[in-house]
Amino acid sequence: MTLQHLSYGQGNPLLILHGFLGSSDNWGTQAKFLAEHFHVFVPDARNHGRSPHADEFDYAVMAEDIREFMRQHGLPATSLIGHSMGGKTAMLLALRYPELVRKLVLVDIAPKQYPHLHDEILEALTSLNLSRHPSRQEIDQALAVKIPSLTTRQFLMKNLARDDGGGFRWKLNLPVLSRNYDRIAEGIFSERPFGNPALFLISEQSGYVQDEDVPQIRELFPHSVFVGMNVGHWIHAEAPSEFVRIVTEFLQS
Repeated sequence: MTLQHLSYGQGNPLLILHGFLGSSDNWGTQAKFLAEHFHVFVPDARNHGRSPHADEFDYAVMAEDIREFMRQHGLPATSLIGHSMGGKTAMLLALRYPELVRKLVLVDIAPKQYPHLHDEILEALTSLNLSRHPSRQEIDQALAVKIPSLTTRQFLMKNLARDDGGGFRWKLNLPVLSRNYDRIAEGIFSERPFGNPALFLISEQSGYVQDEDVPQIRELFPHSVFVGMNVGHWIHAEAPSEFVRIVTEFLQS
């Protein structure tokens, strides 16, 4: 599969993997700042953004997609930043193909199995008849019935695109994402740990990473360091300057 992507800058390569229901567009600001030091690639995961749709959707195929992306672009061993779902994809790539990964930055995610955190959002998106809402404002109002958070709705509505008839469509492959959501909630496992450095940036508000997750993290990533940040799950969006500073210092050290 050929993933669509954005790229910025020159220098040593750096891949950024977005989260569930996100896209490369979510990372433009941070990628441009990081591009002062790196050649930054931000691919859209399969079934997201402008990348192709496919029935298979789990961490194994997404890790293989990134491996193939690196081959297609002739990238040597690369550092990766992964947020949420993208973090788990980066973890699995590093554990299966450690020769491809220099350093990892995992943004508010642990390798554990998670409960279904997106069921209400997926139901709201799949049940919405876009043909009945000719404007973004009307779509936002309809989503607000089930998704009261304006920030969350603004994030989700970045996935809207115009269809050939002038109406709206979702860029997301919602049927496949909903059908395979169990696979995205799964944990990441490996008999062999990743031997290179890994930085875990942890939201002190979201609850995605708990103190009791640290032993499992250290078992898989023994050279891990942890930085807590007093913002929500979208650390990179809520504290972009601090995020870029911490990540740059880690990757250049």
